[in-house]
Amino acid sequence: MKRTFHLLVAIVGCCLFLLPGAVKANNPVVVKAVDFGVRPNSFENASAAIQRALAYCKDKPGARLELPAGRIDLWPEFSFKKELYISNGTENDTVSKLKSIGFLLEDFRNFQLIGAETLIVLHGKMVSFALINCQDIFIEGIQFDYERPTMSELIIQSIGEKQVQFQVHPASRYKIQEGKLIWYGEGWSAKNLHTILFRPGSALMKYSNFRPVQLGEVRELSFNQLEVKGDFSKTGWQQGDHLTIRDPYRDNAGALIWKSVNTHLKNISMFYMHGLGIVSQFSENITMEKIRVAPPEGSGRIIASFADCFHFSGCKGKILIDQCYFSGAHDDPINVHGTHLKVKEKLNDRTIRVEFMHHQTYGFDAFFQGDTVGFVKASTLVTQGTGRIKRASKIDKRIMELEMETAIPAAVDQTFVLENISFTPELTIQNSHFERTNTRGILVTTRKKVRIENNRFVRTGMHAILIADDASSWYESGPVEDVLIQGNRFEECGYNSAPGNYVISIAPENHELIPNHYVHRNIRIRNNTFKVYEAPLVQARSTAGLEFTGNTIEQSSLLPGNGEKPSLLLSSCQLVSVNNNQFNVPWKPVLEFSAMSKKSISAKGITLIAK
Repeated sequence: MKRTFHLLVAIVGCCLFLLPGAVKANNPVVVKAVDFGVRPNSFENASAAIQRALAYCKDKPGARLELPAGRIDLWPEFSFKKELYISNGTENDTVSKLKSIGFLLEDFRNFQLIGAETLIVLHGKMVSFALINCQDIFIEGIQFDYERPTMSELIIQSIGEKQVQFQVHPASRYKIQEGKLIWYGEGWSAKNLHTILFRPGSALMKYSNFRPVQLGEVRELSFNQLEVKGDFSKTGWQQGDHLTIRDPYRDNAGALIWKSVNTHLKNISMFYMHGLGIVSQFSENITMEKIRVAPPEGSGRIIASFADCFHFSGCKGKILIDQCYFSGAHDDPINVHGTHLKVKEKLNDRTIRVEFMHHQTYGFDAFFQGDTVGFVKASTLVTQGTGRIKRASKIDKRIMELEMETAIPAAVDQTFVLENISFTPELTIQNSHFERTNTRGILVTTRKKVRIENNRFVRTGMHAILIADDASSWYESGPVEDVLIQGNRFEECGYNSAPGNYVISIAPENHELIPNHYVHRNIRIRNNTFKVYEAPLVQARSTAGLEFTGNTIEQSSLLPGNGEKPSLLLSSCQLVSVNNNQFNVPWKPVLEFSAMSKKSISAKGITLIAK
């Protein structure tokens, strides 16, 4: 990112916060894609025509490119090509990072891309759209899908200990070679198989294993009808179960928003995304309005996203997610975080080298001139000073060198990590629906204001909301300071996380506790409804200022429950308030606490137990 981008961010950030319609030009230059050779419903490769249309629009600020109704097919051939390093989505190997992109907007200003419920069908492995160093972009009315999703799906028609019969979904292509099943697509085949099971009767998703099929003997009974002989006695599979299978290698993203300011996506359907979903990195002011991440209705498919749905890494300004729908993700629907880079070398009292540590996150600038950074002790996650960057340069794809304006704290050494405090966003997630994911619903770690309101979480396999922060595994930063979780409905979440199956988890990965120092602060959980099959509701550690008030708890019979578990599990917290909650359940609610004083808890209607 150049200094000009910082100037742009500063100017726009002072005068404009993105609201619906804020990026629309008053008198746009209307451009028709059909005039450049786009022929809907022709099943021809429109990649070159889309390139021509966008090239025409690029030097016309205020342009509005209109796509025709119907189906438009895009192949990697003649598509945009660009080498991209994407947060949490770039494997650490020598394979080319050159991506094929359906719509590449680079250095665009005040531009609209408008569809008429246009269906864009991608072939091979492609990024749906990429916005790089753009300002004031509005995209609306488009649906994206894959001719052959990289997710293979099949239904168990019958099963015994030694034999199983499958019906393969028509969109999933396979070949049988020497009695073995091979999944393939346009230019790819799946090698390592990651499997998640969906059980329609209960709408539960669970980790599974395709290994019994790989070890078995496969034959085709008829088209898309398979019989496998082997050992299925320990699978736990049932008739009617769906198996969803992918190669977990991350080589793509559904879409990318990078180094851009004021982006508004509205009325867009992502029927399938290969890779990490819509990734936004080092961008400012993003609105996601009425985005639907789900397979096409009536398609019979279960999965819409290879991994996450929306992934925000190192963003700033305001993120608004409103009236969105998430159904069928192989990982978390929403993840908002920064990145901790580990101190590699202290060159002098003002210059330091830092390193990307997670194998799937590297290759892009994480710090820029003028940014404020926090010096964080990795073991405690406590920020021990801040500094302002005078100069930032990339040494290689994993290492950056930073010169500070003032002296670096003397204590900073290789046991520290750095967080870019300047690139931390405010976040609002509201009026949205989450279902069919075996992992979490929302992950969030940002120092700025967070509002999660009026959403519905249905049977997320793990915590509906996770507030983490770590400097040892994913290296996803940072602390939260102002979080309101209000007016949401949580239904039967956490069934994959037993025994720690808490609906909301506040779990910073600080491996060393310091008295009177807390990672997270000021988290209020108010006026929500929890429908649970057993007692766990909230777990928290190293948090100062935790409120759980005005919530209603209802009993579910989805799964066998254990009412003897604590409803709230707290460790090393202070200023805790648990009051005015209504437990409409047959078990007695318990708050269990450790490494903290009972005096730090104000509670009514719940039994306190010290451990």
